[in-house]
Amino acid sequence: MKNKFKTILTSCLILISMITMNAQQQKTEHTALLIIDVQNDYFPGGKMKLEKSVQAAENTRRILEYFRNNHLPVIHIQHISTNDGAVFFIPGTDGAKINHLVLPEKDEKVIVKHFPNSFRETDLLNYLQSKTIKNLVITGMMTDVCVESTTRAAFDFGFTNIIIGDATATGNRELNGEVIKAEEVQRSFLAGISALGNLYALVMNTNEFLSR
Repeated sequence: MKNKFKTILTSCLILISMITMNAQQQKTEHTALLIIDVQNDYFPGGKMKLEKSVQAAENTRRILEYFRNNHLPVIHIQHISTNDGAVFFIPGTDGAKINHLVLPEKDEKVIVKHFPNSFRETDLLNYLQSKTIKNLVITGMMTDVCVESTTRAAFDFGFTNIIIGDATATGNRELNGEVIKAEEVQRSFLAGISALGNLYALVMNTNEFLSR
């Protein structure tokens, strides 16, 4: 009787494991991680330090580990400034390097861009299409500039987007002489891009995404 019970229990556990694996595959099918501009100049000591950049990068690293452990595609975006008057992400500087928390591995795609929109004058769209990617999980910096412009462009190209809100960061802004705090900028832009029923992107936090 005990052996029969063990056999039934083992069969149930195998079935549950298979169902879980199938659900996991469906959740991440045709999905890639996009890490935007997590570069040294955005961190303490850099030329354009952002609020909570370290925390955002640590959360990005957790998402990155998930994608690596599940053998899912990862794309790193690296901004190199070529415009006159640029003060950060200058070619050849340490500040332009990708931060150590999310350093690309040799089999991970790295795309260099020169504009906020990661699709503009890069091979990002062709690369995603070649990998039959339909869904993007987006992390990075700055929330209201490169993350937002890339997400909106991705929507226009037909991708379904998730932004990991606590894996993004920005800085203070100024409008008509008034300083708008980074926290308010962050919340406002995430709220805007997820408006109208998550039209451009669904915004989640790191724990929510990893526990799905």
